[in-house]
Amino acid sequence: MSSSMFGFTRRRLIATAGMTGAAAFTGLLRVGDAHATEGPSSYTPTWPSVDQHPPAPEWFQDAKFGIYFHWGVFSVPAFANEWYPRNMYFSGSNENNHHRSVYGDPSVWPYHNFINGASDRSGNWVQFAPRLRSAGGNFDPTEWAQLFADAGARFAGPVAEHHDGYSMWNSRVNEWNSVATGPRLDLLRLHADAIRAKGLKLIVSLHHAFNFTGFYERVPAQPTASLRRLYGQLSAAEQQQLWYDKLREVIDGYQPDIIWQDFNLPRIDESRRLDFLAYYFNQAVAWNRDVVTTYKDGLNNRGSVYDFERGGPADIQHPFWLTDDSISSSSWCYTVGIGYYSLNAMLHSLIDRVSKNGNMLLNIAPTADGTIPSGQRTILLGIGDYLRRFGESIYATRAWAAYGEGPTQMGGGSFVQPRPGTNRDIRFTRGKDNRVLYATVLGWPGGTLNIATLNSNRINLSTLTSVQLLGATAGSYVNLPGRTQDGSGLRITMPASAPFSAPAYVVKLTFSGQIPTLGGGSTPTGWVRITNVTTGLALDSGGGVASGSMLKQWTYDGSANLQWQLVDLGGGYYRLVNRGNGMVADSWGNASNGATAMQAPWSGSNNQQWRLSSLGNGRHQILNRGTGTALDSGGDSAVGSRVKLWTPDSSTNLQWTITAV
Repeated sequence: MSSSMFGFTRRRLIATAGMTGAAAFTGLLRVGDAHATEGPSSYTPTWPSVDQHPPAPEWFQDAKFGIYFHWGVFSVPAFANEWYPRNMYFSGSNENNHHRSVYGDPSVWPYHNFINGASDRSGNWVQFAPRLRSAGGNFDPTEWAQLFADAGARFAGPVAEHHDGYSMWNSRVNEWNSVATGPRLDLLRLHADAIRAKGLKLIVSLHHAFNFTGFYERVPAQPTASLRRLYGQLSAAEQQQLWYDKLREVIDGYQPDIIWQDFNLPRIDESRRLDFLAYYFNQAVAWNRDVVTTYKDGLNNRGSVYDFERGGPADIQHPFWLTDDSISSSSWCYTVGIGYYSLNAMLHSLIDRVSKNGNMLLNIAPTADGTIPSGQRTILLGIGDYLRRFGESIYATRAWAAYGEGPTQMGGGSFVQPRPGTNRDIRFTRGKDNRVLYATVLGWPGGTLNIATLNSNRINLSTLTSVQLLGATAGSYVNLPGRTQDGSGLRITMPASAPFSAPAYVVKLTFSGQIPTLGGGSTPTGWVRITNVTTGLALDSGGGVASGSMLKQWTYDGSANLQWQLVDLGGGYYRLVNRGNGMVADSWGNASNGATAMQAPWSGSNNQQWRLSSLGNGRHQILNRGTGTALDSGGDSAVGSRVKLWTPDSSTNLQWTITAV
């Protein structure tokens, strides 16, 4: 569908005259700067219109690494996690017992006491009221922003409102905000100005869809409209309006480059979601800037970016995606005794995500008074040191034909623990001009590095002109002239011992032209059975049916209707050919969630091309090139049920095993 249906296609020019190379990138455009973009000149609140929005602009794909922070009223008790406001009302829970012991029964010492201020059982005054360092406190937003820049982040920003309903900005629609109460500071403004002053893009995180759709379900009915607003107890129509009005305030007042939203968006009226998208995208057109919206549910990947919470795919996934992860396994906000993942676990996860066509957003957990603990600073500065030295293999790169190799599985869905790699794990990225391939080894490999993926059966390296080890400082290199290639891989002679210490080591392979095409691989070339993980049923053509007939699921019985061949089309795409009727799987160009997967004679259309995204453990998502959606069983285990298409997420309904027959 042409974007001209909703307004003239626009091409905006980049306002970086005189800037070249790294300077043009590291300068990072600030508010008001123009940035070249394809897209409509206006949007209407309909899916066909907002789906024309480019979901991941080039600056976002170049940026790779961002930082945000769970910091707010819930940081004051510093107990359990950021869901303390909810769980303190669950009788018998650890939070409830703690609250009764330290503060009193929630019926007499409610959550909003942390906002307005009150004495605990020991007589200590308790309140979320961080003070600026310039006013004698510990909070310095400029210092925070400098830390984020030193960590190598290219975008950063706060959780502007969590599930608890407390707005960290100067809100007109919500009196429970950081200007009218508590710190009496516009915290979002302070963060936005400090972050942009360091040349970073601004991300604003909003979690308020859950505020009135389950978070405070155990809170008793409140006596005033004001308290009902905080605890999500207004009428459904009022809550929906408040959700939208808060987003409008943030958009109009702070012009974020990224709006990140948490789960439960399907509980928001579809018309409201569309109003939000159209309004934000139209404002961005007026600002002459590229913006990003992310989602876990309720939006789609045609105009927005899908976010994996604490995880990511096990293989390269298209379109471009994001993961949000935290520096701690125990909590997203600061708690007493909080523990942290290791530097290598965090950094290797970032390298892995980038190799699979994604960005990583890392959460930190400041204390209630505005201090970033030293253990978190150490990890951030360690990431920054690596990116400062070896950033050419991360920033402004793109995923290659293969993400990497080695024994350590990373990703595979949401809620997958970050883990460090080993000196046998390699991750690939490539330059945007496709002339340089980076192989990052997640540990020193010893005197010889063998890259099995680059074996002579899969790739012709005759145009390889140089192999170098990225040196200890940015822009320095160690030439590696010794290399041989055979059927087991490319073997590169390395220094006898590591010439410097680093969490990972990068080998740069430069070609005289384009990186040669990677062939071969482990995809079966014969007939296969494609089985859904949820239902256990096999993909079925139905046999002698007409073009345009739906694909179904059936109990596998060896029938030719249940057998398929994956014919390699190059570039990571396949056509799925049915043995029973010779037709191929086809999306029919219908990008709507729930659309029926069809079949037709082969025409070469993108709607008939599919990419396999490995999730590990032999599971794959099967993604259509034309629509970006994935084959989906819908969880329907009835024999003969239709196969659908759905926006990729972590559901096993979208996961399939491929077995040779």
